Amino acid sequence: MRGAVLHGPGDVRVEERADARIVLPTDAVIRLSATCVCGSDLWPYRGIEAVSGPSPMGHEYVGVVQEVGSEVRNVKPGQFVVGSFFASDNTCPICRAGYQSSCVEREPVGGLGAQAEYLRVPLADGTLVATPELPPDDLVPDLLAASDVLGTGWFGAVAAQVGPGKTVAVVGDGAVGLLAVLAARHFGAERIIAVSRHEPRQKLAAHYGATHIVTERGDEGVARIKDLTDGLGAHSVIEAVGTQESMMQAIRSTRAGGHVGYVGVAHGVELPGEELFFSHVHLHGGPAPVRRFLPELIDLICRREIDPGRVFDLALPLEQAAEGYRAMDERRAIKVLLNP
Repeated sequence: MRGAVLHGPGDVRVEERADARIVLPTDAVIRLSATCVCGSDLWPYRGIEAVSGPSPMGHEYVGVVQEVGSEVRNVKPGQFVVGSFFASDNTCPICRAGYQSSCVEREPVGGLGAQAEYLRVPLADGTLVATPELPPDDLVPDLLAASDVLGTGWFGAVAAQVGPGKTVAVVGDGAVGLLAVLAARHFGAERIIAVSRHEPRQKLAAHYGATHIVTERGDEGVARIKDLTDGLGAHSVIEAVGTQESMMQAIRSTRAGGHVGYVGVAHGVELPGEELFFSHVHLHGGPAPVRRFLPELIDLICRREIDPGRVFDLALPLEQAAEGYRAMDERRAIKVLLNP
């Protein structure tokens, strides 16, 4: 089968890979209907994360089940399914508490390479969620978004305790940040402040429910958000980047007693203990337990109540995956959908 492989910084190639096949009786193999490039894929692409040898890429996926192992009971061939970037059994105590991305049996799907024609999904019963029926083509991008960026933005809003009457700020205007805006609107936030310098992303943020746009970053961004909140800061702040600057902007933009939901993959982030101690800001986040939210997200998408697929502003055939990486790296695209 064909699949994207990262050979080193800036070097993505689509080449022949070993066919996906059942290895364990809890596996499923799916034929991918769509996959995509994630912002977190850019860390190794840029050389910020080390790559040891050729690495299959991709952890976001939707498709049709082709084959299941002998112990799989919840999905069957022919069903359209959505999965998440961590395989989980969905039965361990951690999963039952709603943190499937820390399942005791978890396995990262990224190592299996979802930017391909087919994918082996471990722990299929706990990982995959089937749609009620085969979806129409126009819903496939929305369902693909649910496999990571929508679920991650959703978790950011949950972790930040977004709710009716609250002011929410979202630091980061990538796909996760934009879909955190969508989630904040769904949860009834009164005001939603999107931090963005890029006009196309600002427009999409407004479409998803942003009521204010802040273009400043760092201390200037904090000051602007304080100006909009009577000097207090936002009740809820979602951090969707993962850098030192974005994390500190998020914390300092939050009022005393408020909540930060951090879902950007942290790189080089160090937290000042004394400042945190006196801030009375709650911090919660980490790898999103997307599996917790998939049934609800799939239902909302199938009823066309939300449209997260708009974050895909460039669609390419799988064979042009390298161009997709370049487009996102150069910020010519918010998020690139790949058609196998």
